[in-house]
Amino acid sequence: MTPMLKYTFSIAFLCIAFFANAQSGPIDVSPKDTIQKTEAYGVRVGIDLSKILTTSLDDNYTGLEIVGDYRISQNLYLAAELGNEKKTTEEDTYNFTTSGSYIKAGVDYNTYENWFGMTNIINLGGRIGVSSFSQTLNEYSIYSSNRYFYPDDYASGSITTAQEFDGRSAVWLEVVMGAKVELFANIYLGASVRIGALVSNKEDDDFPNLWIPGFNKVTDNTIFGASYNYTVSYLIPLYKKKKKVREKYVDEGDKERKENSEGGPPQN
Repeated sequence: MTPMLKYTFSIAFLCIAFFANAQSGPIDVSPKDTIQKTEAYGVRVGIDLSKILTTSLDDNYTGLEIVGDYRISQNLYLAAELGNEKKTTEEDTYNFTTSGSYIKAGVDYNTYENWFGMTNIINLGGRIGVSSFSQTLNEYSIYSSNRYFYPDDYASGSITTAQEFDGRSAVWLEVVMGAKVELFANIYLGASVRIGALVSNKEDDDFPNLWIPGFNKVTDNTIFGASYNYTVSYLIPLYKKKKKVREKYVDEGDKERKENSEGGPPQN
């Protein structure tokens, strides 16, 4: 046997041995149970539509709120709201105007497991809110059975000289429940309900804080209040991260093939 032929037989023998050894183990022809998918991370900013609508319909109210969040992990977001409100409240014996600004800051946690390509949110969260504002008592009435001793401008029992009480402030904690749905690429429509509890309420005996920007109406003998918003926002993508998502089997046949390739279903 020539050296060349001997060398060729040796190579063939090694190849046969290699492939025989490779075929001795099971061949996994089932689809992989995980795939890689990238998701956008960035800043989402928007406005509260409810305040814009109320401003256009109610002559006694003017308000604007800017909302935003920043995604820091798979389901956790830093969130904030910044706003300014002016509202005139009319009661039976008096009316007053509240004007001021507020900021709320906290976190949201997304409890919704999205399908591929979806980035919707059903969130639970919390905020700490801080408001700085003034109260102006525009008009109030004094009831008396004898008007004789009142000056002429008090003859009707109504005092129209405005009294301003500035330097007011309030701090509260807020529980947030809401949702955001992606209508178009990076454009979201959202809504939320908030239950707040006053922690600090700076006022005096001359005139109490009956309405607080960002907190809304203050009710006697309770520290709790409620508010809501409807928002439209835009996501500014800054970068992407890979997300490991478990692939679902499309039918029982795929599941059976997977179990057979792994030696059968797990035993109880």
